[in-house]
Amino acid sequence: MNKRDGKERITPPQDEWGHDPSVQSMRRVFSLMEEAQHELLRRLNISLFDQRLRLSREQALELFEGTWSKGIRRGMMGEKDAAPLYLHCLARSLRLAGVEVPEELLPTDDRITHFLKREPS
Repeated sequence: MNKRDGKERITPPQDEWGHDPSVQSMRRVFSLMEEAQHELLRRLNISLFDQRLRLSREQALELFEGTWSKGIRRGMMGEKDAAPLYLHCLARSLRLAGVEVPEELLPTDDRITHFLKREPS
C-alpha cells in the first residue's frame, strides 16, 4: 500500500526467464537478426510496411529455422551466424517476391552459401 495516497500498488511480474543463458542467447540472436533486417530493408529502400514483407518474412523464417538448426547440429554454425544467415534467407524470399537484392548487400560467408544451395526455395 502506498503511504501517500493509500492505494495498493501492483508490482509488475519479474522477468524470470531473463537470467537463463539460453534465453539471453536467443534474445541476442533475435536482436541481431532484427537489426540486420532493418538495415537491409533500408538499403533496399523498402518500407517496413511493404505488403510483400509479411510473406517474405514468413518464408525467410521457415528457411532460416531449418538451415540454422542443421548448421548447429553439424557444429558449423553458432550464435554469430544467425543474422547473416537470416539475411540470406530473407534475400532469397524477397527475390521470389520480385525484389532485386544485390549480392553486395549480403554478408559474404561460404558456409551460409553452401547450406542454402542445398535447401529448396
